[in-house]
Amino acid sequence: MGPRLNGDESSLWQAATRVLDANWTGIATTPSPGLYPHQWGWDSVFVSLGLARYRPERARQEIAGLLRAQWADGMVPHIVFNAGLVRQGYFPGPELWLSSRQPGAPRSVETSALTQPPLHAFAALRLHAAASSGGACSRDFLRWAYPKLAAQHEYLADVRDVGGEGLASICHPWESGMDNSPAWDRPLAAAQPPPTSYARLPVPRSIPAGVDHDRYVWLVTTFRDSGYDAGYLRDEHPFLVEDPLFNAVYLASTHALAEIAEVVGADPVPHREAAERLHDALVRRLWDDEQRCFHPLDLRTGKLIRVATAASFVPLLDPYLSAPMARRLADLMLSARFAGAAGYPMPTCDLQASAFDRAAYWRGPTWACTNWLLWAGALQQGFGSIADLLYDGTLRLVRQSGFREFFDPFDGSGRGSHDYSWTAALLLDLLAARDAVPEALTATE
Repeated sequence: MGPRLNGDESSLWQAATRVLDANWTGIATTPSPGLYPHQWGWDSVFVSLGLARYRPERARQEIAGLLRAQWADGMVPHIVFNAGLVRQGYFPGPELWLSSRQPGAPRSVETSALTQPPLHAFAALRLHAAASSGGACSRDFLRWAYPKLAAQHEYLADVRDVGGEGLASICHPWESGMDNSPAWDRPLAAAQPPPTSYARLPVPRSIPAGVDHDRYVWLVTTFRDSGYDAGYLRDEHPFLVEDPLFNAVYLASTHALAEIAEVVGADPVPHREAAERLHDALVRRLWDDEQRCFHPLDLRTGKLIRVATAASFVPLLDPYLSAPMARRLADLMLSARFAGAAGYPMPTCDLQASAFDRAAYWRGPTWACTNWLLWAGALQQGFGSIADLLYDGTLRLVRQSGFREFFDPFDGSGRGSHDYSWTAALLLDLLAARDAVPEALTATE
């Protein structure tokens, strides 16, 4: 268990800012000291949300660092490697991805060749909304970022809509943001790597429990050996899933992109039309009326993966989700399968599922990032009591166990890394959203 953070909200705020300052490299904020030494896309976007309340310029640098690593086809990679670190110091490092050999990859940095949930435009708009004094710096940043964000969405529409119905497909669990989720057990089990398909690479001591690491690496190497080819991805790659979390985030960012277009003087209509198509496809393809929630769709089998996880509720971010669907999601969230039987919301897997594990990455513990997404979704749907439950529960976790990577959903004990950046950053955003800290502590520009 980490240190208890007693005291008022100002003390929590100051403790969170110390974590973010300590994890800043001068280029980006690492997720945690030691274990995750590079820049991760999913993490940096969440970190930017907190930094917008504290150090707006650094918040923009977080997103800018990701967009400067964008590939020529618009793909924003999920890892941007720090060239100043010893090679082979983290696995999977640049030696697995070999991005420098790809003509479409950036020349200035080495990156992974996968992406993660595209929360970037959503975060950029929130940064602008949080800017003070009219946000002149923020508007300049949006003008710079808009074409890159639009290209990111064009990549998802052009390359990742493998199902042809408007949703983006993920080709690896690492792209989901919840990489060890039990939702991936079935499609991973169906992906059978040849026993001698690649030389075994060194496995770090910190591999999360339950991960089939051989399959994870094999999925990367097969994609890499195709030259990261879109045709291979469509026709041959064994793991291809339409995920509700990824696509709900994609939808939220598409709405944000329309608003950003208006700010910078571009045409918002194509983004609004894209958002309408995404909404229709999300409801038509991923809603499970029998289980009353959203599930991933395995494109290789054509079947829904009926494991309820925190991802099942992220479509609450959709402003046009029907009231009956939203209410059914709320009822399931509050049931004994999730928050109704957990001491701390929100467990990342159905408590009654055979795959539930209170201690394993994404198979049961509660995380600040999924709590934050569901909090934002609850506010979007007008579910004030659920938003309060998630807000209060997240603050209780941090007060009890510190800024941990994730937490036990029953007793709140901290697990994983200490001084985890997105936990600290999202606490800042939550506190600022409630005006829970003195104005003197919040950001100015």
